[in-house]
Amino acid sequence: QVQLVESGGGLVQAGGSLRLSCAASGRTFSRYAMGWFRQAPGKEREFVATLSWSGGIVYYADSVKGRFTIARNNAKNTVYMKMNSLKPEDTAVYSCAARPTTTGTNSLDYEYWGQGTQVTVSP
Repeated sequence: QVQLVESGGGLVQAGGSLRLSCAASGRTFSRYAMGWFRQAPGKEREFVATLSWSGGIVYYADSVKGRFTIARNNAKNTVYMKMNSLKPEDTAVYSCAARPTTTGTNSLDYEYWGQGTQVTVSP
């Protein structure tokens, strides 16, 4: 069992930045690939970013590439996502998720989920 708790969301103006954190507890965090997903009101959950257990393999959704950076610190059992140049369309609940072994962009492949943190970007 892995427990995930996100933090760092909030209200920011367009063009601003936020850093989300996802603290993990439970089974060996370093053995899990991690992902960030988001869900806006009335829309389906969508993939944002993922990285491997070592941090050496990273993928981003095209909509955030060049603006968001995902990273992890296995010693602190934490994964981060720095979000720069935020846009109103980035407004959503952001959730981190864990899956054993490889990275992935499909939310159905993730085994553990946090409760989510709200990110609101004003125009």
